[in-house]
Amino acid sequence: MARIVVIGAGVIGLSTALALEREGHEVVILAKDAGDSIVSFVAGAVWYPFKVGPVDKVPAWAAATRAWMLELARTTPEAGVDVLTRFELANDDTRPWWADATPDLELVRDLHGTPLPKGATHAWKFAAPRAEPRLFMAWLAASLRGRVRVQTVSSLRETLAAENADALVNCTGLAARGLTGDRELVGVYGQVVITEPGGLDLHECLGDERDEREMFYTIPRRHEVVLGGCAEPSPDDRPTVTTPQMTRTILSRAEQLGLRPGRVIRERAGLRPFRPSVRLERDGDEPRIVHNYGHGGAGYTLCWGCAQTAAALIRG
Repeated sequence: MARIVVIGAGVIGLSTALALEREGHEVVILAKDAGDSIVSFVAGAVWYPFKVGPVDKVPAWAAATRAWMLELARTTPEAGVDVLTRFELANDDTRPWWADATPDLELVRDLHGTPLPKGATHAWKFAAPRAEPRLFMAWLAASLRGRVRVQTVSSLRETLAAENADALVNCTGLAARGLTGDRELVGVYGQVVITEPGGLDLHECLGDERDEREMFYTIPRRHEVVLGGCAEPSPDDRPTVTTPQMTRTILSRAEQLGLRPGRVIRERAGLRPFRPSVRLERDGDEPRIVHNYGHGGAGYTLCWGCAQTAAALIRG
C-alpha cells in the first residue's frame, strides 16, 4: 500500500488518517500544533450542518458521519460520543436543506407540551450524536498506528518530496490559505461558555440559527453544558480570546429562552475555517495532493464522510 502524509491534527486530519490506515496505507501525520490548543477542542462537536457547503454534497458526507458516530455511541463509550435529542427552532415547516441526512427528522410545534420560545412556530427534532472533544480526539489519536509529528509545513509539494510519500492530504483548516493561496477561505470567530448543568437536561440540546446575528445553542456533555455562540468573519490573526461582553450576551440569550444553566466553569474561543464549499478534491497542478479543508462549523458533522471521500480520491 501507499505511504501517505496527512497535514493537520484536528478532527478532519485525524479522521482522514484513520480512514487511510484502515485501507492499509502507511500514514505520516504532521501538524504545526497538536493537543487542546487547536480549534477542534473548542468545538461544541454536536452533529449539525452549520456554516458549511456545498448543499449538494454535504448531506451525504453528514449522513455517513452521523451513522459512524451513532455506531460509536452504541459500541465504543471511550470515544466520548453520546446521542442527544436536538430541537432546532424554525419559523415554518420548510424542510431543512440537510434533511436527507436525518431519516428520523420530525416536525414539532412545542417542547414537551410547552410553547416554543422566541416566537418560533416550529422546531425540527432529531437524534444528534455529540462527541466530547477531549475524549474523541484522544480516542482518534489512540486508534492510529502512527503518531502526530509536530512540524511546521511551509510547502505541500516540498513536504511530499521530503517524506518520500506517494500522496499527501491537506487537512490544515485555516492554515490552508497560506499553503494554497485560497482566498475563499476565511476565519469565522466563535465563542462558547461552558457551565454546570443547572436546570438543563443533559440529554437534549436546543438550537436557534434563524438569525445568525442572534444565534444560540446548548450542547450538553456528560458533566457540563456548552452554550454558544457567535459566527463573526475575522482575520486569521484575530486573537482567539473570549470577551466578557460575548459571555454576557450568550447567558442573556439563554435566559430569554427560559433556560437556567448552572455556574460558569470556563469560556473558550476559536476560528472556524470557513469557505462557501468544502474543498475536497485533487490538486489541479499536483494530483498526488488531495485537499480536505474548509468545513466551517461542521468539522465533527462531516469528518468521517469527508475522510472516506479523501481515501477514495487517494485510491483513484
